[in-house]
Amino acid sequence: MIEDALLAQRGALIGWVPVCLALGIGWYFSVGEEPGAVFMAGIGICAVVLLVLSRLVNVAYAPIMIGLMLVIAGAGLAKWRTMSVEAPTLGFRYYGPIEGRVVNIDRSASDATRLTLDRVVLEDFAPDRTPARVRVSVHGTQVMTTFRPGETLIMTGHLSPPAGPAEPGGFDFQRHAWFLELGAVGYTRTAVLRLAEPARAGWRMRIFAIRMALSQAVQEAMPGDTGAFAAAIMTGDRSAMDQEALADLRAANLAHLLAISGLHMGLLTGFIFAVIRYGLALVPWIALRLPLKKIAAVCALCVGAFYLALSGGNVATERAFIMVAVMFVAVLLDRRALTLRAVAMAAIIVLIWQPEALTGPGFQMSFAATTALVAVFGYLRRFDMSRLPKWSRPILSVVISSFVAGLATAPFAAAHFNQIAHYGLIANLLSVPLMGVLVMPAAVLAVCLAPFGLWQVGLWFMDLGLRWILFVADHVAGQPGAVGHVVAPHWFVLPLVATGLLVLILWQGRGRFAGLVAVLISGVLWQQSGRPAVLVADTGALLGVIGPDGRALSSESGSGFVAGIWLENDGGPVEQAVAAARNGLQRDGRVVRAMLGDWEIVQVSGKMALADLDGCGGADVLISNQVDPLSRPCTQYDLDDLRKSGALAFDLTEHGDLQVTTAHGVAGNRPWNRRQGPAEPSRVLTKDQRAAEATLVTEMTSRQ
Repeated sequence: MIEDALLAQRGALIGWVPVCLALGIGWYFSVGEEPGAVFMAGIGICAVVLLVLSRLVNVAYAPIMIGLMLVIAGAGLAKWRTMSVEAPTLGFRYYGPIEGRVVNIDRSASDATRLTLDRVVLEDFAPDRTPARVRVSVHGTQVMTTFRPGETLIMTGHLSPPAGPAEPGGFDFQRHAWFLELGAVGYTRTAVLRLAEPARAGWRMRIFAIRMALSQAVQEAMPGDTGAFAAAIMTGDRSAMDQEALADLRAANLAHLLAISGLHMGLLTGFIFAVIRYGLALVPWIALRLPLKKIAAVCALCVGAFYLALSGGNVATERAFIMVAVMFVAVLLDRRALTLRAVAMAAIIVLIWQPEALTGPGFQMSFAATTALVAVFGYLRRFDMSRLPKWSRPILSVVISSFVAGLATAPFAAAHFNQIAHYGLIANLLSVPLMGVLVMPAAVLAVCLAPFGLWQVGLWFMDLGLRWILFVADHVAGQPGAVGHVVAPHWFVLPLVATGLLVLILWQGRGRFAGLVAVLISGVLWQQSGRPAVLVADTGALLGVIGPDGRALSSESGSGFVAGIWLENDGGPVEQAVAAARNGLQRDGRVVRAMLGDWEIVQVSGKMALADLDGCGGADVLISNQVDPLSRPCTQYDLDDLRKSGALAFDLTEHGDLQVTTAHGVAGNRPWNRRQGPAEPSRVLTKDQRAAEATLVTEMTSRQ
């Protein structure tokens, strides 16, 4: 029985190769301690043994051996990638001169211009200790209003090491920055000055300069939101997008139209493929002598490669190009282009090239959508659609593709962004077809006419299409209940969803319906996902307590980024001032008190308030945003302690004890957070333990 089921999979095993690689990569990023060289060598030997065993065991069980070997290979790829991008990271807060070359320009969440600099020079820093790249947000009144790729700038600013998770188990920006080779982030409010003009550089900087010049030209030719939208989809530069328009696009589930991903790459290359193939078919001499389909595939592939380079080559665009490249190579080899085999090959290439992409929403959502679409349309080939009217077939295809892609990506979008666009299907049905039949062809037309000074013709048509899309986004987002919010799931829910969907699509036979069971179980577990009763920011400046109206915050301003993440993960994002006005906290000047069962947690802000506090002020746990020189008779987390622990979460155990979870304890001892030293572990506090600690502190204080 088992052997028969395993033998039935042999025609579709390629689909499980990226799954096995992903299991190994996921294991590597989830462990709490960095695997050492001896351990990796040991599992490498195991991989060789498994490969040998695959030649010796029954043919039905050989794929299991190879699959386990691929899991080990995935872990090895992730380890190699981590070591290959290692670069210096700032170990403390820095204020002083910053010099560097502009290698990227975008906008921060606060709508400020943000510069990524390489060739960094910091005062009193040796070259081997200086971060390879830093990212600086530019605030205040500036003499320079535009920045050019490749120019060397100098400024005075603040830099800090990349921040850890806003809460235990949350998004780890430190890891994200590690793979970007980003060693520090910060801001400046002083004048940014040009130290040197852009010099002759490699092809990457030249393409970056072309990209920014094209973006600027498009925005000048098409002022307003449509020009910023056009620049985003043509060059990948989203720095001019209005924050309100961005919010509307997200609420209508149309934000994916901004990112140069599979949709844009597919529409562009598909348009080029069709124009060249059918255009050459109009010339009988060429049509009868040359393989038009293959010529069109090569041309589309070249255009896609240029689009990849022009767009900045971010991860989403790289994934899209790889998938398109696999499709056109299949055409060149006379194979079916859109198959699960092609999707699997694209996923394998991405995971080998950038294993860290697995943990990001872009990889998960794009491959979820593509895999589901290929599987569903492959299944629909069994049905005879010729009976349907010709005019209805494209409409039906758009409806099915929008519904399937939205359904496949919904759990990943909800888990990562904590929101669901209830009218996203309607918005996509009204917008996506226009991207294919008007906006992207008009973009190609504009580029083709640009050498003749006539690109305004193409831009005019683009403007019409983009105005409609922004109109749809604005009206859909404005509908009551357009956006729903969900609680962040436990860490194991999303992998369970992905496993269930993969089994449902890839497994051959009735056993595939076990995947549907896994998806349903994950939904139940998601509903039971809880949130920490009390959260503390890693600066000690913000406290959040679950109260009768939702999470109450200790401050109505400051630490706004952390506050926003907490409230989003709670599934109830509101303004920070609104959350600060909720019941659940007792405030007395700069002293804030919270009760969790029998435990009193006190947060003290400022040196004077901390100095005026008598002992622990009645607290069982004392939180401070200052370095406290005193030993107090309670469990204490001052600024030094919080640097070691990261953000804190407090919950009650079933026995009424206090469970303290630390962000660094959850993240573990990994290369991207080793600069903080040994991580403060998570622990459980009991009343007896707290009383013993208080007695010890009192005795030590009396002796002194």
